[in-house]
Amino acid sequence: MLHEDIDRKKGYAAAVCFSVLVGFSFLGIKICQQYTGGLNILCYRYDFALAAMVILVATKTVKIDILNKPKGKLFLTAVFYVGFMAFQVAGLFYATSVVGSIIFAVVPIMVKIIASVFLRERASLMGNVFICVTVAALIFMIVMGTADIEIDPLGTVLLLVSSLMMAMSNIFMRYTRDDYRPIEITFSIILLGFIVFNGAAALRAVFWDGGISGYLAPLAIPQVAISAAYLGIGCILLSAHLMSYILSKMEAAKGTIFGNLSTAISIVAGVVILGEDLMWYHVVCTAIIIAGVVGVSMSGTGAKGER
Repeated sequence: MLHEDIDRKKGYAAAVCFSVLVGFSFLGIKICQQYTGGLNILCYRYDFALAAMVILVATKTVKIDILNKPKGKLFLTAVFYVGFMAFQVAGLFYATSVVGSIIFAVVPIMVKIIASVFLRERASLMGNVFICVTVAALIFMIVMGTADIEIDPLGTVLLLVSSLMMAMSNIFMRYTRDDYRPIEITFSIILLGFIVFNGAAALRAVFWDGGISGYLAPLAIPQVAISAAYLGIGCILLSAHLMSYILSKMEAAKGTIFGNLSTAISIVAGVVILGEDLMWYHVVCTAIIIAGVVGVSMSGTGAKGER
């Protein structure tokens, strides 16, 4: 019982760190967007993440052992994670970030529904209430912060697919917890993302951009290099590892709800760091979101079957 309590506390500590890391990622993305496009940003993120992972493995700080283990679930976990990022970038090309934020706010509900079927995880009535309250508060804060919401059908569909893939990635992170350590799941995600996005960038450079100079040039800008390093090491390597660790310690819906907390942190950080206007709904909704996340964390579970 004591061991379980310690594991639970470690899981919540990891969840808070995850929320903070991802919450400040918007700063890095905004800086990079001033100098280069979405595909390049994705490439840089995975370049830095893989470079850091290689250093960790080479110095024996971490050990990766996946050769003699079943690969199917691990591959699907990585595919869903990389797919979520790819469809997100594609969706945001057509739809606004406001629409994207609203759609992604609903991911915890998607995870709860899928986990109840796939993992046989049942949240308590109060847990379900807290999840819905947290999602509603985040959507309200996002909607109140914009004067007009434009719905693009293609962008909305792409973002919905991205959200579903994000939900499935979290489900599979929990599903593979008995076969793989969190760092091994993280490694598979980073390696696949590096191959997919750099492969796409290479094809674009050869057939459309006339070379790789357009790919490499932005990295010479210190702001881009520093921001990309944070986005890659902090918001892919560390955040993917933390999420894998979180989902090895708690139910899928409980772990995923911290993503909404990170979105709230992003909005509040915009007020504090970028000097954006602080409105009453920022304060009220952030307080509700924090209370909701705490409520979800403290709520029990309903009947739970085996996987």
